[in-house]
Amino acid sequence: MRNLQDISIQYVKGVGPARKKLFANLGIENIEDLLYFFPRRYEDRRQMTPFNQLKAGEFQTVSGKVLARGGHRSWFTKKHVYETAIGDDTGRLFCVWFNQPFLENYFKVGEQVVVYGKVEVYKNRLQMVSPEYELISKDDESLSVGRIVPIYSLTRGISQRYLRKVIKACLTSYGLELRDVLPSSIRQKFSLSNLSQSISNIHFPESLEIQKQSYERIAFEEFFFFQVSVILRRLSIVHKKGISHAIAEDFLERFIHSFPFELTGAQIRVIKELAEDMKRESPMLRMLQGDVGSGKTLVALFGCVAAFQNGWQSVFMAPTEILARQHFEVIQKMVENGPFKEMRIALLVSNLKKEQKEKIYREVQNGEIHLLIGTHALLEEQVQFKRLSFVVIDEQHKFGVRQRALLSDKGTNPDVLVMTATPIPRTLCLTLYGDLDVSMIDELPPGRGKIQTRLFYQNQAADVYKLLRQMVEKGCQAFIVYPIIEESASLDLKAAVASFKHFEQNEFKGLSLGLVHGQMNRKENQLVMDKFKNKEIDILVATTVVEVGVDVPNATVMVIEHAERFGLAQMHQLRGRIGRGEKDSVCFLIADPTTEEAQARLRAILSTTDGFKIAEEDLAIRGPGQFFGRHQHGLNELRIANPATQLDILELARKEALALTSADPQLKLGANRTVKEVVQKRYPAYLAMVSAG
Repeated sequence: MRNLQDISIQYVKGVGPARKKLFANLGIENIEDLLYFFPRRYEDRRQMTPFNQLKAGEFQTVSGKVLARGGHRSWFTKKHVYETAIGDDTGRLFCVWFNQPFLENYFKVGEQVVVYGKVEVYKNRLQMVSPEYELISKDDESLSVGRIVPIYSLTRGISQRYLRKVIKACLTSYGLELRDVLPSSIRQKFSLSNLSQSISNIHFPESLEIQKQSYERIAFEEFFFFQVSVILRRLSIVHKKGISHAIAEDFLERFIHSFPFELTGAQIRVIKELAEDMKRESPMLRMLQGDVGSGKTLVALFGCVAAFQNGWQSVFMAPTEILARQHFEVIQKMVENGPFKEMRIALLVSNLKKEQKEKIYREVQNGEIHLLIGTHALLEEQVQFKRLSFVVIDEQHKFGVRQRALLSDKGTNPDVLVMTATPIPRTLCLTLYGDLDVSMIDELPPGRGKIQTRLFYQNQAADVYKLLRQMVEKGCQAFIVYPIIEESASLDLKAAVASFKHFEQNEFKGLSLGLVHGQMNRKENQLVMDKFKNKEIDILVATTVVEVGVDVPNATVMVIEHAERFGLAQMHQLRGRIGRGEKDSVCFLIADPTTEEAQARLRAILSTTDGFKIAEEDLAIRGPGQFFGRHQHGLNELRIANPATQLDILELARKEALALTSADPQLKLGANRTVKEVVQKRYPAYLAMVSAG
């Protein structure tokens, strides 16, 4: 049987060398890519809604003939407007598109067309604005009307009806060659259809029930192999020989009581979990989840101090220089004033001078530096530790699996703590991160002020600025955050630089303003940030460089401009820059949400400040691929499976994966060898770490 990944898409009927390039824009290079390019939704075209039964306010699909068409310029905005009237014997519907003049050559009177969009009433007529559209010809009616029709994501040059014909041709020529890699014993146990039949039913289902069953069958397979990879990774850790640290009870108590403030119960609980892990001979691999400002850095410091007390070194990696410097400054203050001040700490970032870097390299290799904090610069070959036993990786989702492994490889099976302020929903932790033990700091330090979040629309921005000025004049400090730096012709957004100049001369004239963004050099950014911390700047205008690593307790106001453009987790992180002191804070969102997803994000951020609830909402809105970062955790292989909505299938697949790996941990027996081949192919980063162990 041929490997369908080795056969170019150009050999499918209707493609060829020229159109091969168009398919590449969709990420389709070979036959397997095309067969697994699944529909994003379906339209039930078995019985179309007559035009006289269309309901305003609903998304609907309708088919009719083009009755009239034409284009013109709007008198006010001068935008190009193209309109078609389509209908049947019962009535008509007007379709309107803006700034798409090429459509004048697309529609012809008398042609059959299918449109999908939201029905609205405008000037006593029914219309759809910018609907999806598709011309139907006699030769492709069998795939496009009178059935449940797949709707795919497209690129310019590829239409829905053309893509359906190509996929149908591909299924006919190659569908039976799909290799069924799920063990036959599991398929028989759950009466699962074969792979070829399932793939065909996903593209061209006879009924929605068959389509659902086929989706669940592919989802089960994807979850199963993912779980096998996670379990193998876990087994490799359990059987490694790591470093056993001596941690006495009095040392533990001395650390907990060495700060001028009281630790939360959650912090103490997690510190004790770390202590138990570090005492064991097998290496620790633990994830620490905690909301913004919950005190994760202090917990991580315990592991670093415990390593130092045992004669070992530790390393702390953060994704940005701002965050690395923040950790360095915070940890230095904690250590300087406590009983562990003899521990020597250094910062390694890319912008250091060559001689500074070389000095750090020497001192780390000689064991003179006990804790090294830095960014990706820590992964450089020149960074060699004398005795590394404890690794901390902050904002772990911003690093790939291999990057995390590279840092761990600088020691001999060191203990590893990965941290995140983007909590994974509780129900998914075990199944998706079964290779890690999971700790949660689900409690914020006492004495923090409350944060109120308020939404204003773009035409109310002046009201926000007026309120902001009043608050600053009473002694508050504020952030104003933008999604972009410079003005863009393609995006009608106010940008940080232009707004900063405008604010200085208008709304905030007479106040002290600062500007930071990613294109400024490090020294400029640091100078402005230091002034803001020292209360020399009233209002800091910024891009998302302030998302993490900025701690200014007196900053109690944040304005997020064009909030609809930000992700939910990102808005929550930004909001976490305020409310870090005793005073109550307020976060103003200025937005004009036009999509359902943007509206859902804003509803979520307004409803709660609980990071775990935010995570649940974020997962439901975005799906697992974007939430977890597919390239980070092997989720790129989950083309259909969705942990957010198919938890029951995930748990069933995990149960079968556990049974198989328990009976044959090396996957050496019979059909299990095929399972191992598939896992090696789909999750090479995991298996590389397993073999290295």
